[in-house]
Amino acid sequence: MRLPLLLLVISWLGSRPAQAQRLTLTHANVVDVQTGKIQPDQTVVIAGSRIVRVTSSARPTPPGPGQVVDAHSQYLIPGLWDMHTHVYFDGTASAGTDLILPLLVANGVTGIRDMGSELDSILRARQAVAEHRILGPRMLVSGPMLDGGKSPYKAAIAIATPEEGRRAVDRLKARGVDFIKVQSLVPREAYFAIMEEAKKVGLPVDGHVPDGVRAAEAVAAGQRTFEHLIGIFEASSPDEAKYVAGGPKSPGRFLATYDPAREAAIIKLLAARQVWQCPTLFWERGQWLVDALDWRQDSALAYAGHSWVETRWPRAQKSIGQTMDTEPLAVREKFVAHELDIVRRLHAAGVGFLAGTDMPAGVDLIPGVSLHLELQRFVAAGFTPLQALQTATLNPARFNHRLQDFGTVQAGRVADLVLLSANPLVDIANTRRIAAVVADGRYLSRAELDQLKAKLKRVAAGK
Repeated sequence: MRLPLLLLVISWLGSRPAQAQRLTLTHANVVDVQTGKIQPDQTVVIAGSRIVRVTSSARPTPPGPGQVVDAHSQYLIPGLWDMHTHVYFDGTASAGTDLILPLLVANGVTGIRDMGSELDSILRARQAVAEHRILGPRMLVSGPMLDGGKSPYKAAIAIATPEEGRRAVDRLKARGVDFIKVQSLVPREAYFAIMEEAKKVGLPVDGHVPDGVRAAEAVAAGQRTFEHLIGIFEASSPDEAKYVAGGPKSPGRFLATYDPAREAAIIKLLAARQVWQCPTLFWERGQWLVDALDWRQDSALAYAGHSWVETRWPRAQKSIGQTMDTEPLAVREKFVAHELDIVRRLHAAGVGFLAGTDMPAGVDLIPGVSLHLELQRFVAAGFTPLQALQTATLNPARFNHRLQDFGTVQAGRVADLVLLSANPLVDIANTRRIAAVVADGRYLSRAELDQLKAKLKRVAAGK
């Protein structure tokens, strides 16, 4: 980490106190993300890393040591989770500690599920964040992805046989990962061996439905999530067997063979078996419409790594356009709209959703910023602002079986919080109007966030 940023972070985090620090937020409008109600004029008392009391500010609160913040006219929500990230991934890995992790926190992201990173780097960072030695969100990690023998990714373990799949699961379990991530190219028999071994050692499996596996088979095998809606398009077509056998896939082919009855059947199965969806809608649009993506006009471009802007994104834009987005733009635009329709129908059926971005692996996926844009895409798919907000707060807590710790602003919960200057239930874009962030009980004011973001602009520029 560059020395100026390191010193800045250390000055905020400090060393672990011998006694719990106390922080009191007064006169806040607390957003109940379970019911959508606003609890006005509340005092939230935090000791160490936990909320200890939420009461009306009209009720006298005994004065105590620590920091008191007047949050009058501000809206307090749980800290946000980005449930599909790649912090130490291939060509962007070098920016993981210096840029990506602190930029997430600066944008109100206090938790992530990392879906594929270099193992040693992500494990060190997870520990360092937990010990308050670096600034970043808390992490659930898979380490490297499990992919096929010809995987194009550095942050992956190449799997060609069932035995290699089992060994990879065992090694990752021994290193302390939280779950296993499967990628598209995992061979069919190896996939089922991975699922069996992961169940044996007590690790859930998230990720893509591999190319050689039907969606219903992945559900039956116990896969916990489908990422990017992969598997659903195939299952909604009478050509699913051809796709599983290695036949070509494309937006135009999916649209041409789309069968509403088949889609309804897979949606019913996903709902019955409670298979979570992380559709990464902002990147889906960016990927399929990459030739129409004018990312140089992004108002947050100054936070993107210099090498991303100058080399990585132009190269990826060209590569995607040559290999994936080869059909007419109008066809791909229709497909992106169809994805929103699928999400709407999945949601109506009771399938659970998680907000995730795939940052920074794709083009114009700026850490932290892209999560807020993802929430806006959920609203475009028919979610209410409350339902969209739940995909990054309450739902991750449910998904992780950690409702006792995360997802709501209540006594006993971990103090991961975001103060907003406007109501997100009126307009989901208000999640970007951040007045302060509380990360594991540590308060970062707007002035401190501005100072941090100014430093991060310089880091991004390579200065």
